[in-house]
Amino acid sequence: MASNQSVVVYGAYGHTGRFVVSELRKRGWTPVLSGRDARKLDALATEYPGLTVQPASVDEPASLDRALEGAAAVINCAGPFASTAGPVIEAALRARVPYLDVAAEVEANIDTFTQYADRAREAGIVVVHAMAFYGGLGDLLATAAMGDWASADDISIAYGLDSWLPTAGTLAAGQVSRQRRDGRRVVFANGKIAHATGAAPVVEWEFPAPVGTQQAVSEFTMADTVTIARHIDVPEIRSYMTLAAVKDLIDPSPKAPVASDASGRSSQTFVVEVIARKGGEERRAVARGRDIYAVSAPLVVEALARVLGGQVRTPGVLTAGEAFDARDFLASLGPEHLSFEVR
Repeated sequence: MASNQSVVVYGAYGHTGRFVVSELRKRGWTPVLSGRDARKLDALATEYPGLTVQPASVDEPASLDRALEGAAAVINCAGPFASTAGPVIEAALRARVPYLDVAAEVEANIDTFTQYADRAREAGIVVVHAMAFYGGLGDLLATAAMGDWASADDISIAYGLDSWLPTAGTLAAGQVSRQRRDGRRVVFANGKIAHATGAAPVVEWEFPAPVGTQQAVSEFTMADTVTIARHIDVPEIRSYMTLAAVKDLIDPSPKAPVASDASGRSSQTFVVEVIARKGGEERRAVARGRDIYAVSAPLVVEALARVLGGQVRTPGVLTAGEAFDARDFLASLGPEHLSFEVR
């Protein structure tokens, strides 16, 4: 562990932010609670006596500079990331500290690469984005499945969620993405991100146990498609999401996640399978776990530990699969957070 154990959590009082604060403390780091709502920060601080509170707004760069002063790194948990990622990355570059986030927004992650890849590399700063259930986990699974392959003919990502009760942050981010897409859907074909119109196809998909065969929405493109395509040579990436989860997400009156134990995790479960195909051969990697929001915390905190531990030697904007040994990373999370296998 780095000698400086102070880590700013921007958006600390949000649903995922709270899991990140808890995970940091479990692993010996000292979270600095930050975000724009001072009242919510103070309320959270009553649960964690002794932690520093640093209110900051993405509209006030000086406030972000004060929040990051003396910190070893910053983890951004505040969506929509289309609004927050840029300002917080700028502050990290000024402070010369690593930046990590849990952004699931396709467009925001593309923006991060487009706007900061060169600047972060030139500054010698590590930026690891989308280090969460969407974006990080699928990328790690794809990288693990690929093994010694340098390229693949196609990659499929199948999200077997039994339900998807969205947070307020998920709904806000989705609204921003829909506005940017202007009614279109994101797809990945012929080696690039593109847009399609009309409803996404619904197909039968055989998910790994215990999910089994389910109706699934295909062309359900998430941040994993962006992160995988950044470093794996593959012309086609296909995504599938259980129809039941999609119906939860688009419900006109969506229900929020409900804690089912003292940790705050919900009872929602997931199976994610990534299949890489090349020349008639298939390679697979599977992860199983509980609560897509809660599992983002160990993912991003493990990434933080590896970045600050000197295991990432290449600066710039990196994805999980680029930055880390995928199989070792997934195995290190242990059964407490998820199970992992390569087939």
